[in-house]
Amino acid sequence: MIDINFAYLTILLNAVLVASRIVGIPVVPFNPLSTSDDGNYSIKSLKKLVVDSRYLESRDETGETLIPPSLHDFAKTFLDDLHSTLNLDLEISIGEKPGPDSIFLTLGDPTNYTDVSGALTSEGYSLSVDSDGIVITGASPLGAWWGTRTVLQQAILSNGSLAYGEADDAPGWGIRGMMLDAGRHYYPPEFITELCSYMSFFKQNTFHIHLSDNLYNNVALYSREQSLELYARFRLWSDSEDLAGLNKYKNESYTRDQFEEIQTTCASRGVTVIPEIEAPGHSLVIVQWKPELALSSDISLLNISHPETIPTMKLIWGTFLEWFHSKTVHIGADEYRGDPNEYNRFVNEMASYIYEESGKSTRIWGTFPPKPEYTNIYENVSIQHWEFFEDDPYHDYILNNYSVLNSDDTFYVVNKWSGSYPQVIDVAKTFTGNPATGGIWQPYIFDSKVAANNPEKSNPLVLGEIAALWNDYGANASVYSEAYYAWKDGIPALADKQWGGDLLEPEFTSAFSTLLPFIPGQNLDRTIRSTGTTIFAYNTSSTSTAQSYTALGPWKETCLLDQSDNGYDATTDCSLTPSSTLKISHTCSVKTPLSSKGRDYTLTLRLLISSLDSAKDATLLTGTDSALMLTPSLTLFASGNYYRLNTTLPVGSWVDVSVIGRGNQTFASVQQTASLGHALPEVGSMAATEEEFLAILGINGVSFVWAPVAVEAPIAQVGGKDAGWTGQLAAMRLSSEA
Repeated sequence: MIDINFAYLTILLNAVLVASRIVGIPVVPFNPLSTSDDGNYSIKSLKKLVVDSRYLESRDETGETLIPPSLHDFAKTFLDDLHSTLNLDLEISIGEKPGPDSIFLTLGDPTNYTDVSGALTSEGYSLSVDSDGIVITGASPLGAWWGTRTVLQQAILSNGSLAYGEADDAPGWGIRGMMLDAGRHYYPPEFITELCSYMSFFKQNTFHIHLSDNLYNNVALYSREQSLELYARFRLWSDSEDLAGLNKYKNESYTRDQFEEIQTTCASRGVTVIPEIEAPGHSLVIVQWKPELALSSDISLLNISHPETIPTMKLIWGTFLEWFHSKTVHIGADEYRGDPNEYNRFVNEMASYIYEESGKSTRIWGTFPPKPEYTNIYENVSIQHWEFFEDDPYHDYILNNYSVLNSDDTFYVVNKWSGSYPQVIDVAKTFTGNPATGGIWQPYIFDSKVAANNPEKSNPLVLGEIAALWNDYGANASVYSEAYYAWKDGIPALADKQWGGDLLEPEFTSAFSTLLPFIPGQNLDRTIRSTGTTIFAYNTSSTSTAQSYTALGPWKETCLLDQSDNGYDATTDCSLTPSSTLKISHTCSVKTPLSSKGRDYTLTLRLLISSLDSAKDATLLTGTDSALMLTPSLTLFASGNYYRLNTTLPVGSWVDVSVIGRGNQTFASVQQTASLGHALPEVGSMAATEEEFLAILGINGVSFVWAPVAVEAPIAQVGGKDAGWTGQLAAMRLSSEA
């Protein structure tokens, strides 16, 4: 939350007006009305948010989503953002005209807004700022929503004020977003919706989720039996008996209610979820369910000529089509190595079936470009290009009248490790990726090296761009948040260019660093507000006791006073020992008001393990993203994976245990406590050697790679039911230094 005086912003970026342009992410075309100091409207002056009563329930029916929010819906979300980001407590009122000192949301003439091809776009908006307040006029409610993102950004970037002036803004391309491989790594719904909030702030509108896949089937090495045991997942969970056995892992899947929540939450911020179920390639999970459908040369591929293959895929899609609220769905069709004509028949039959059943369009990955000798795929199937060894998007598809979505591997990411691709988006290429000029990249540029392979910027068959993140080496390679960190800088850098912006690198770097702490609807960095580097500090000798009365009788609670200046007092129902330490057991716990801390941090505990339950692993400390355990070695459990050290904790001795999150690495150190009366060791002063938590990646059955893993600090609870240990706690501290 920003204090309305903006006094504690560490970096202030005044929006720079240059050539009718204002710095934002994306950049905004802007015509200032004044260049004097008093030509600004202070956000502090706002009194209300007014929604035009004539368009209150208007919705954008022309976009990709089938569940478009109304103008009133977007206004309510905007109101929440004004509070969380700018500390403004406004009320919504309904009326036909703006009042003094108001933000007025309305709709205008949709024919005023076009994309780079000259086609109408419902995502355009106009912004007017003068001494009376702010007016946002959308081509549709979605256009007005993007206007609200501009207002939030400019208030942050311009120290709480907006310059008097006018803007007419519209995206250059209709599809702007990211693709996440959830087939080879599960991600919880709340992580996905936080990503949508992050993307939306920068006006991205599409989240493509890859819902089924398998690890690479190394046919040169694996037996059929080994292939059938290889990691493969289908992430949608249906109770339909027709699909019994397709998905065996409900705890790592999305139920209909969960997927509904993902779609509606993302849509509430202007982001459409595009689902992908992969076939006939990358289909080992289907073959593990129905082995008879396998292609003999590689059982991770479907044998399309088998009489039950296409009916099986229709059965799967027929079950889930009604779940999906997008006008386009993705059937995968990537990297198939069977007969091209059979492949094309598969795509066409599935596209026809999907349209007949639901009215939805079909998208595929570019695999077998059209040739005279083929029975080619229908032209109404859109192509998602990712690599030139699979297709030439301009010459193979666009010149043959196919619509193409750019996902070229220029911005391709493989999470954690790859012999070929980076682990974070190459942001520099967004500024230098145009092979014709050496300047900025935009979505019409499929080939960043050869200009002749790219269409004109205004070509209407270029749909936009989606950058993909793949989890080629499976679920144990990374924790959930590492997908975000792979994209953290890349999403805003791409978003500017996907919209049609032309930010230069220094402009982007300055704007992004200022905007980052205030992006609403998410806390992917797991930041915690703090007046200093010490976030909390507990010493069990500094407590207070409170007693309350409930229907069950009196309730006594001990409070551990936070010795920092933040007031994050913890509570406990554990008893104090004569030495003023807390006696931890399965019947009591210590609870903080916090849950998880992201990069960077040092978490230190002074504790004594009295006994361990031989029948289970011990859980020392838990949080929303991770747990610190003894298994029996010191272990961090995160995202369904155990990351173990060689280090153990002694039973019967006081120790100081530190877990350190330093950039993309996580460490721990353990040393004997010199004296209970001594303060916890300062950050970085532990005498004991640090040992690093590592992810162990199997590389296609050939080798192993040990890679860093960045695990959030678990800070919600010490001990408690089923913790599996007894002992004592004397002190606990969390610092933002590492």
